[in-house]
Amino acid sequence: MKLSLLLWLTTLMPQPVADQACLATTVYLEARSEPTLGQLAVAEVALRRRDRGNYGNTVCKVVTAPHQFATTTTPGSFEINNPNAFIKAWDVAGNSIHNWQLPPAQRHMLVPHADHFATTAISPLWSHNHASVTIGDHAFYAVN
Repeated sequence: MKLSLLLWLTTLMPQPVADQACLATTVYLEARSEPTLGQLAVAEVALRRRDRGNYGNTVCKVVTAPHQFATTTTPGSFEINNPNAFIKAWDVAGNSIHNWQLPPAQRHMLVPHADHFATTAISPLWSHNHASVTIGDHAFYAVN
């Protein structure tokens, strides 16, 4: 399925399902080759951003904010063609959303306070002078 079609379909879904689909798509695009912990950390960043409201008040709005996640930097013609990886991303998204519905003190957090991440192959300007946690090929930062 093409990325553009999948994202369009989320506009027709009820909010809880749309949020899981948007989060799963983000996890797939950003971290499908990463260990489960890395995928959970990517999802955690998106959910934290939603709670803070700086990028939108739904997961879909957060992950489609311009230039923030791979959903907006990947061509719409990109084929999501690894069903096993997408099923895993769907499960990670669902588990993350469920975890995030718990009271903050009861949530299992892998990257507390992190609201940004980048592959360890690059060093974005915004990452300088910020402590990070590395999981797999991603570094997670508390920037804001």
